[in-house]
Amino acid sequence: MFRITARTVLELGSELISSDIIAFYELIKNGFDAKTKNGIEIRFDIPLATNAYRKLVTQLEKLTSLSAAKEQIISALDATASEAARSGFAEVIEDAGSFEQLREALKEAQARFNTITISDTGSGMSMEDLEKSFLVIGTPSRKRDVEAALRNKNAQTPYLGEKGIGRLSAMRLGDRLRVETARESDTNINLLEIDWKEFADVDAMLDQIHISPEVGPPKRTKASSGTTMIISDLGENWTEVAVGDMAGYEFARLSDPFLNAATRPRIAIFWHGERKSIPIMPSSLLDAAHARIVGKYEIVDNKPLLTCHVEVNDLGFEHPREHETVVRTEPDLLALLIGRNFDVEDDALLTVGPFSFDINWYNRRRLTAIEAIGDLKAVKAAQEKWGGIMLFRDRFRVFPYGEDEDDWLDLDRLALRRSGYLMNKTQFTGRVRISRTGNPQLVDQTNREGLRSTSEEKVFLRILRYVVQDILGDSIKSVERQYKNQKIDFSEAESKVNALENRAKSAVSRLKKIAPKEEMAAIEDLQQALLEFSEFAEDARKRIAEVEQESRQMLEMAGVGLMVEVVAHELARASENALEALERLKDKDLPQGVRAHLAILQAEMKSVSKRVRILDPMSVSGRQRKEAFSLDELVKNSIEAHEAQFQRHSIAVKLISSKAPVYVKAVKGMIVQILENLISNSVYWMDMRAKRESSYKPEIRITIESSPPVITFEDNGPGIAPDNKDKIFKAFFSLKDTDRRRGLGLFIARESAEYCDGTLTLDATSKEKNGRLHRFVFELPQASQQ
Repeated sequence: MFRITARTVLELGSELISSDIIAFYELIKNGFDAKTKNGIEIRFDIPLATNAYRKLVTQLEKLTSLSAAKEQIISALDATASEAARSGFAEVIEDAGSFEQLREALKEAQARFNTITISDTGSGMSMEDLEKSFLVIGTPSRKRDVEAALRNKNAQTPYLGEKGIGRLSAMRLGDRLRVETARESDTNINLLEIDWKEFADVDAMLDQIHISPEVGPPKRTKASSGTTMIISDLGENWTEVAVGDMAGYEFARLSDPFLNAATRPRIAIFWHGERKSIPIMPSSLLDAAHARIVGKYEIVDNKPLLTCHVEVNDLGFEHPREHETVVRTEPDLLALLIGRNFDVEDDALLTVGPFSFDINWYNRRRLTAIEAIGDLKAVKAAQEKWGGIMLFRDRFRVFPYGEDEDDWLDLDRLALRRSGYLMNKTQFTGRVRISRTGNPQLVDQTNREGLRSTSEEKVFLRILRYVVQDILGDSIKSVERQYKNQKIDFSEAESKVNALENRAKSAVSRLKKIAPKEEMAAIEDLQQALLEFSEFAEDARKRIAEVEQESRQMLEMAGVGLMVEVVAHELARASENALEALERLKDKDLPQGVRAHLAILQAEMKSVSKRVRILDPMSVSGRQRKEAFSLDELVKNSIEAHEAQFQRHSIAVKLISSKAPVYVKAVKGMIVQILENLISNSVYWMDMRAKRESSYKPEIRITIESSPPVITFEDNGPGIAPDNKDKIFKAFFSLKDTDRRRGLGLFIARESAEYCDGTLTLDATSKEKNGRLHRFVFELPQASQQ
């Protein structure tokens, strides 16, 4: 049987309650859980502030007259404190008969008469409640009720708190606690007094600390009920300024400030009887947001659904107000939030539960005076005061989300890596709302410092990052690109290509050291492919560096840059896979196995070499030239270049064409570009489905027709939502996971089709059973056929 030391209670309290505002929050929650009828009142009565007390202690050492010392102490008492506190303090001081007694009297009066009183008009506690609930740390009564509400899928939780440890937060504020409480059926007040210092004895066991409730005086009115907690022997230096500041900031953000005064939980703060204002967020500040996103994440028919409404109001240059509704359904959310990494289970998209958000973005350089708030300085102060994206559960804050030092969505870190409008945390004023019953897996850490790390918490954060950084951020960037002449930034793509190329070089170098000499031919093929790629990549870098802002050149360079990255990835992947296989086999007597792996490597390298060579026509000078060629042969070559990749992913490819070849006159490189992007996207999405469905057999079907020349490309992957039929062709729109999200491929493919006087569309008539689209149609003009 375990025995518990008394000081464990102090350690538990100090670990759980990390700040004064969290201590108040825990005590406030208890009042609302008791169904308080008039909210919560917090009263500060401080006849002698801590700093003034310390100053008097020092001065007593210099005084020789006892009466003068008493007079100095009494005159130092705050005249605005309650009469009861001042007279009680003075009485203790006057009773001292010596300087030694005076020092003890000052210490005792300071501990007794500086108080924080927290009261509610809730159900109150009986003597039995005090003994069997309040004095039981970790009492299970509320936990059972909350679990019952979860089982019954109630819309609201019966309690804000459930762990039975919130009462320990009183020790954060002071070393003494007096509880005065009564139920409506009680005739007397029930009293309980605790001196937390008793628990500091390092030798005492918990069962040696005797605390018992007792019956107090009669209630003032027969029908009254509620609880008053009087905390004394305070630890902080409470002043009117400090309490006012806390009311204006911490308490203002303790409950949802987006709510109006009528629906917001009532919390009243008093300093020496004078009520301190807890401000409401001004609606005019929200109206002045330069952009915003409002939406909700729901579970509909056991499937996740994300709906967002985006507004872009003012970016500092002339543009119309843009409004957009964005909807993401289950297949897209699986790809966006989990992808092919499977670091969390797909079910977390459901178990995370529903929530809503209301997030406003400000360009602080564009703020102006607002009549309802004040001049520019006042507006900036208001935006800073209400800044941050706060998290609320059942109308109350979840700490520390939204604090100045907290960057729970990694906005600051990611802003440093982006160009254009920075999406850092100081530019936002927003809220996210969850509930205990709706989001049972999003629970606080025991110390109230954030949510516990679970699969649901990871999904929750990813959804919100996607909402802010991608949906809202991309909407802002889209308006900027459309109405303010901006060029495409290739710096991030170039750094990725460099990293991939370095990985391939490193793998080749190590392969040369461990491969058998008789099998060096395969390594030479790999090295040759790498050299060809390096030359091509260097040419691409030079062409990108020389490009000007003319839109056609931008398109061409984006195409080259994207395909360089694709080939670089294949080189790195193939060489690293070969290296891994050889390292597994190098200590084993399996020469045949080594030769087999190298044979696979050799075949892959030939495929990669073909892909490098097939990219040659896409150089700036080469892409401009139209030439006559067989469309059938070009498609076959493109399929052959991906043969190893198709085998690796078990993809069946069906090519359907007429017996007579279809000859066209067009820019060959641009048609290659279209095919490469369609194939790349198809492989990614079919791989996504294959990893989730064991019986799934991925398939690509390509049909070539003449009069006019048409290539129809379709697969049996998860498909595309009809709402995104046109969006997928916009620059930087992507539904891939974070590591693979680029959003240039289909944009470049469509631009390439239009450069050839053709069209690339997503066929809206070819919906599958799931209502999603799978067929792309690339049509060249009749005049191009030879």
